[in-house]
Amino acid sequence: MTAAAAARQILTRLHEVMASRTHAQGKLDAVVEIVGEALDSEVCSIYLLREGMLELYATKGLNKEAVHVTRMAIGEGLTGTIVENSEMLNLAEAKAHPDFEYRPETGEDKFHSFAGVPIIYRTRAVGALNVQHVDPRRYEDVEIEALQTTAMVLSELIANAELIDEEEVGATESQTGPANIEGLTLVAGIASGTAVYHQPRVTIDQVVADDIEVERQRVYRAFDKMRDQIDGLSQQAEFGKGGEHEEVLQTYKMFAYDEGWSRRINEAIDSGLTAEAAIERVQQHTRMRMREIDDPLLADRMHDLEDLANRLLRIVSGQLGTAATQGLRRDTILIAKNLGPAELLEYDRRRLKGVVLEEGSLTAHVVIVARAMGIPVLGRARGLRGIVREGDPILLDADTATVTIRPTQSVLDAFETRFAKSKERQAAYAELRDVEPFTRCGTRIQVMMNAGLRDDMANLPLVGADGVGLFRTEFQFLVSATLPQRERQTRLYRDVLEAAQGKPVIFRTVDIGGDKAVPYLASDESENDENPAMGWRALRLALERGGLLKAQARALLEASAGKPLRVMFPMVSEPWEFDAAKAVFDEQLAFLRKQKKQLPDEIHYGAMLEVPALAEVLDLIIPKVSFLSIGTNDLTQFLFAADRANPKLAARYDWLSPAILRFLRRVVQSTTGHTIDLGVCGEMGGRKLEALALMGLGIHRLSITPVSVGPIKELVRQIDLKQIEDAMTGWLNAPPPSIREAMTVWAQERDIDIE
Repeated sequence: MTAAAAARQILTRLHEVMASRTHAQGKLDAVVEIVGEALDSEVCSIYLLREGMLELYATKGLNKEAVHVTRMAIGEGLTGTIVENSEMLNLAEAKAHPDFEYRPETGEDKFHSFAGVPIIYRTRAVGALNVQHVDPRRYEDVEIEALQTTAMVLSELIANAELIDEEEVGATESQTGPANIEGLTLVAGIASGTAVYHQPRVTIDQVVADDIEVERQRVYRAFDKMRDQIDGLSQQAEFGKGGEHEEVLQTYKMFAYDEGWSRRINEAIDSGLTAEAAIERVQQHTRMRMREIDDPLLADRMHDLEDLANRLLRIVSGQLGTAATQGLRRDTILIAKNLGPAELLEYDRRRLKGVVLEEGSLTAHVVIVARAMGIPVLGRARGLRGIVREGDPILLDADTATVTIRPTQSVLDAFETRFAKSKERQAAYAELRDVEPFTRCGTRIQVMMNAGLRDDMANLPLVGADGVGLFRTEFQFLVSATLPQRERQTRLYRDVLEAAQGKPVIFRTVDIGGDKAVPYLASDESENDENPAMGWRALRLALERGGLLKAQARALLEASAGKPLRVMFPMVSEPWEFDAAKAVFDEQLAFLRKQKKQLPDEIHYGAMLEVPALAEVLDLIIPKVSFLSIGTNDLTQFLFAADRANPKLAARYDWLSPAILRFLRRVVQSTTGHTIDLGVCGEMGGRKLEALALMGLGIHRLSITPVSVGPIKELVRQIDLKQIEDAMTGWLNAPPPSIREAMTVWAQERDIDIE
């Protein structure tokens, strides 16, 4: 029997029960009999949340005397675990599970197998539907599907019968005092505003379908409308018109047309559910799968699918409108379980000040878009819905990964003082926009900025950077459902060069693969990477996929016609890799010359020093390159064997340790006497103390985030290079217990602002 047929058999009988005049308890007693018989299960039980405890409400197979007697706390026993985690359990041997607890009054000691699913009401688990069997066996997928469908019907039944304590369901939502939640910094920054929920909950009034074909047609129409909405967003969003957001939406289109997703919804309708219930049923299954996924990139794609499911559910139910479509009336901190990039683009950027997510990850597409928009984002803020109410005042400090809800006046005053000081500093930095960064001893330091989206280029004149020291071309690839066409790449690069208005732009060739995987370049090798950051990625991938680098080379050369072109290859480990990449450009250059196309005025080639191995062969590669850029983010994690995204290793990921500073000094010394431009790209150069150390090592070109340009230009004007170079030599020859502390004291003694 298929899952749909099994569920339909149960739903047909449940429909009769729900339509009957039987009292609520009688209906629940009938439900456990129907489910137990349909699944040939010796036990079927329903537990409901009452007065903060899970109470056995109905059972077939356990002692009837235990009904309304057996109670357990959320998180207690297998049933409590199901409700606490809102997840399914399927066990061949229940007693082997660490959360198993035996309740003697139920008489369940003779049963071995156990399966249970949560009963969800208004996004929260308020009970559990369990089955048990004497023989040790795992329940089949078809049986679990039938249980989950039944649980949806039960949520309607128990809500209509007022068997759920509304006060209990919303008890934690009644908090009025201040609260703090910690999370994960996804996009740094601070902001304040009023809490607005991105998505009002769609209420499903009817679960069981009266006419399956009518429900199927409703879903088909909703799919069509959803696809039209996604198409329309590319014209409506005020975000890099004709730019990367369109490619983000291409990913959504890929999911919107996914046959597997629509098939699962159709199967749920076949089981007897309404269109709304079918979408919710599939969505619940997706959420459960997400909890089992360890791969953050795959989990992010599942979040994209849930984002679309929410949109589809709103359309089919007629309960349209998110906070974006209703319009933001005041400065807003957006609250969401998760958020897709397409939905973020719908918001008024003048009112949207920050985003707090219950989930979210550093690799999510929405993070790329939010960073480009300059919106701070905090992720992994667990328990938001139980604490935050619509309209609550919120202080978001993504720098320290905290959010304060309903702050006290003293906390609010302190935050506003900090915010005001930040604004004053920004104003002071703005005054340095047209000031060239010379040190006190007269040395010119190049302060450039990093970019990756077309809209980032608007920051170039605003912050007064010397140019773009790192343009990450992979963003265009990451937010696209398919390999970006050469024409589209050419248009982006041409726009970037025009926006630079003659200032230098260093284009880094595509760095995808590994932890920046894209589905259209998937391979068995990349999927099995145990250490993706050190796997099949960047130049390694580009050289193997020759057409990829060939198309990008052609696009860069054509976009730079009549202008200088600066190209940098990522993750070069050995000189032959640089030679192979440059040969691709030489081949395309020869082709364009033969076609009588206008060529770049000049071409400068460089390499990223991210892999420590390259430092051992600098004498071989220096004659080949015009410039070398040290990528401190990847380099440091490779040197320390410490994943930079792992919070547990944050304390060991110190840019001011003797190991990294001595390594960098050796690189500087290897380039001394050569006509090569040496610089640093990465977060290290954007922090004042670390930037001070880099200049002390002899590095005079920094490429950093736009927001860091002003502070670093201010720092440059306060220092004497000879003094910091001498101090750095002393610290590295005889390292103190903490170079960071020693540098802090040194800077403070000379009134150098390092905050």
